[in-house]
Amino acid sequence: MIEITWLGHATFQLKLENGEIVLLDPWIEGNPKAPQGFRIDRIDTMLITHGHGDHMNDAVALARKFHPKVIANFEIGLWLAGKGVENTGGMGKGGSQKAGSLEVTMTDARHSSGIQDGNSIVYGGEAAGFILHFADGRAAYFAGDTAVFSDMALYRELYAPELAFLPIGDYFTMDPKQAALAARMLGVKQVIPMHFGTFPVLKGTPAELAGLLKKDGIEVWELQPGKRVQW
Repeated sequence: MIEITWLGHATFQLKLENGEIVLLDPWIEGNPKAPQGFRIDRIDTMLITHGHGDHMNDAVALARKFHPKVIANFEIGLWLAGKGVENTGGMGKGGSQKAGSLEVTMTDARHSSGIQDGNSIVYGGEAAGFILHFADGRAAYFAGDTAVFSDMALYRELYAPELAFLPIGDYFTMDPKQAALAARMLGVKQVIPMHFGTFPVLKGTPAELAGLLKKDGIEVWELQPGKRVQW
């Protein structure tokens, strides 16, 4: 079993069966949905989908503290290395690499990826998502920030993910209607909604998504920040 903890917005901690800790899109400091009092004591692998602060604001500090393998696109990897982050695995879409017992494939995402560095915006490559290949043979899709796009049907054919982490908030990403179509194309059994409710403009809700997917038999798994669940 894999332990999943939502840390608010689009940040998740996964505890793998062998005890390895994977942190996805690290934004805790300043995240209004981050669980109070939650402590990160270990990170073996860090995954970053794109350069926006609400997805990598704490990447440098946490990477310096815990020295994980940091996987992101090539440009973000270079930027992090320039900030003193060691063991970066900058990669490109379609590529795969191992990080401990986890194998990661980088996918497309329809979004931007500029990095705010002081008062400047630095080129952060292209936004991406990840297919997570677990040691037990299961796969999950972490979409990052994206609109719906037809290649999601190819991810079903190529990787057969059972679980998808999908943004539903609208405005910057998919809304529930688009996310429902994405879930159908992916052929997943379960969806964990993310990137909603953090700010008033992110109006999509898990209840709306669940209503749209009820007839498809796809479960919408609404997590609570800081509460661990087993998958």
